[in-house]
Amino acid sequence: MPENLAAVKLQKPVIQVAGIVDANEAHMLVGLGIRWLGFPLRLRVHREDLSEFEAARIIGNLPRDVVPVLITYASQWKEVLDLCSFVGARAVQLHGEASLEDIRRIKAARPDLVVIKSLIVHPGMRPEDLEQMVRALSPYVDALITDTFDPATGACGATGKTHDWRVSRRVVEISSKPVILAGGLTPENVAEAVRKVRPFGVDAHTGLEDPSGRKDPAKVAAFVRRARAAFSDS
Repeated sequence: MPENLAAVKLQKPVIQVAGIVDANEAHMLVGLGIRWLGFPLRLRVHREDLSEFEAARIIGNLPRDVVPVLITYASQWKEVLDLCSFVGARAVQLHGEASLEDIRRIKAARPDLVVIKSLIVHPGMRPEDLEQMVRALSPYVDALITDTFDPATGACGATGKTHDWRVSRRVVEISSKPVILAGGLTPENVAEAVRKVRPFGVDAHTGLEDPSGRKDPAKVAAFVRRARAAFSDS
């Protein structure tokens, strides 16, 4: 474990905002109560919002109670670990086709690192396939995140699209690990999503942006308020 870096304790609810564009946005989100900030890097489809050097600089100036999350399609264990160390991530969200062995090596090398693996919901996904993935991943991860596949672009996240929440609810029911819900969440639908899925946490990205691609403070504040209220009632 890196010096002076305590392991993150997963506490419900996790409310994460992804796609940080600069330091001003990061500090705005922290001021509105967001404690999980997602930094997408080394992506397969999307354009990156900022460079790895910029991400490292922002993360290095965050309060200690904030969890910087590397969101990446990188899948080889050493590349993932090197990138986490470089930017200072305390959690990693794996959206690529990482093997179970790569995930095991990541966790073995960095037990302090929160390892989250995406489960991408495709139209017509068979329940038995989903259950097999959950069972296979559970021994090696700290949490799972369900997100939406966009067949038009091939993107596995940051699509702005919701998926069949009954699939995510089934993941919650069968998983021994916490499940975070992502995919097209907005201030308008987050409360319903929490009630229907009953996840451990929620993640939003494009649903909180203004037309310029920056996070809208009013949308973020409403999202946090409605998500917390829904978690309190669930």
